[in-house]
Amino acid sequence: MQIERTPTDKVAEVRPEQIPKTLIRYWHDLKEIPADVRQCLDSWNALAEEGVSIRTFGDESARDYIREFFSHREVAAFDVCRHPAMRSDYFRMCFLLTEGGLYVDADDVLLGDGWRTAYYGETLKVQPLCYDVRLSAMASAAKIRRRDLPTEDKIFYVNNNPIAAPIKHPVLQRALSRATDVLLGKDPTPEIQSTTGPGNLTLSLATHAAALLDYGLAADYELLLGWDFAAEPRWELDYRNDERNWRNMTVADGL
Repeated sequence: MQIERTPTDKVAEVRPEQIPKTLIRYWHDLKEIPADVRQCLDSWNALAEEGVSIRTFGDESARDYIREFFSHREVAAFDVCRHPAMRSDYFRMCFLLTEGGLYVDADDVLLGDGWRTAYYGETLKVQPLCYDVRLSAMASAAKIRRRDLPTEDKIFYVNNNPIAAPIKHPVLQRALSRATDVLLGKDPTPEIQSTTGPGNLTLSLATHAAALLDYGLAADYELLLGWDFAAEPRWELDYRNDERNWRNMTVADGL
């Protein structure tokens, strides 16, 4: 993979600020939130008691937000996102870039107070993931935390859930710009993960990290190695069995 180095002034042009105490979620149809998804969303209500502003967006409110704060290109890119998962992916980059905060998926359930670490400091925070090719399975969070974890036959990347970010972080600027270009490009059905999802964020972070190393600048990002103590996805939700789950899209749909 060829990495485009970013000039020093471009890397450092936006100085990070404290991560705002905002929690952002997304469900495409706010008028029809399934009861089991609602339970997941409600598990986070306790954060409001500690001064966190909780904001939930759907397709309509997300488009209105993008239209208010971005150009016609971003609105057009959002409009061609052909699945709710893509629209959620795209919107979270727009919101975090504009206002900062913490994004979590609507099917995540709060477990404890580990969420507080996401708001500490001034750095972008993302969760690392690892796919074990030999086992054809994801490695556990406990394994990823091991310093002696072998890297052979493993694919390391970062998730785009959760994302904690200060306003205008350059990784999100790069990720949004790349996703917009791909969505408005010649491919009518770009693949979801690499266009708006974890693949896009991983590439953007790797490019940014390489540029920081090239110019001797300190890292402005962190890996959330203990997020599994803060929250977990609820896998037995009804929507995962139908077309609302992006994994159920067919090859023809551009999986």
